[in-house]
Amino acid sequence: MSACLLCGSERPAPLFTAPDRLYHTTAKEFAVVRCRECGLVRLDPQPAAEELRRYYPENYWFAPDESAASRLEEAYRRLVLRDHVRFATHALGGGRARGRLLDVGCGGGLFLGMMRERGYRVMGLDFSREAAAMAWKRQQAPAVCGDLVNAPLGAGSFACITMFHVLEHVRDPRAYLEAARELLAPDGRLVVQVPNAASWQFRLLGRRWSGVDVPRHLFDFRDCDLEKLLEVCGMAVVRRKYFSLRDNPAGLASSLAPALDPMARRVRRVAESAAARLAKDLAYLALTAAALPFTLVEAAFRAGSTVMMEARKR
Repeated sequence: MSACLLCGSERPAPLFTAPDRLYHTTAKEFAVVRCRECGLVRLDPQPAAEELRRYYPENYWFAPDESAASRLEEAYRRLVLRDHVRFATHALGGGRARGRLLDVGCGGGLFLGMMRERGYRVMGLDFSREAAAMAWKRQQAPAVCGDLVNAPLGAGSFACITMFHVLEHVRDPRAYLEAARELLAPDGRLVVQVPNAASWQFRLLGRRWSGVDVPRHLFDFRDCDLEKLLEVCGMAVVRRKYFSLRDNPAGLASSLAPALDPMARRVRRVAESAAARLAKDLAYLALTAAALPFTLVEAAFRAGSTVMMEARKR
């Protein structure tokens, strides 16, 4: 039993057990607990490092091919990523391309490519060598394979560091945030996005909420947990956002119908005809569109299924 990341308490209360609903990498069930003192939700016990690697399938990131369906998916992803681009652009001072941007957990680099197209100097970092290579090849965005805590990068060398859905995956989120603070310029900005365990979706769906994503998500942060962690690491939150067009509606769709999730089907290599694939994709798109009104309302009440924060050094 591990101590709580935020308060150090060793008195967790069991919430539920859950399987890998999306990718079916294992038949095991994993225990999710809540700290009795501060309320932080986490996986306990965490899988050992070697075991955890087995729960990350190949292509655990968007990897387009040359098919028409893939080109359509990339166009859709570009559309819904505009939220992230606008948020990061604002953090960088609007239209002024000052300093470099580092995207931690860059995957195939689509976000980096979109920022580069807008005139920003960018760099990516990812655990996957294949993902970093894809970012170079398809997005012309320099990217390297590595761990932020041990990355050979210069202190104070970035105007902005982004972490979209990264902290919930790492064993020591505090070390990641401290490393990011060290790499930021004095007036730099950190942008962090995580699933929000204070969301209506988590309250309604519990173990079926896609934001839990057992066993890959080691922590399930509420917005208040993330803010406290940033403060402990010497950062002050200056802005937050509870809605993401890319993540909130699709996340609800994946919670309700994980078998329709396009990325999960691709990762699991589900055998399906072209007609069946198209039908499932259209059904998933319709469910995502139907989820939009609910996700907008919950975000308006600061209870969206994701929270994105901009922070500066204190």
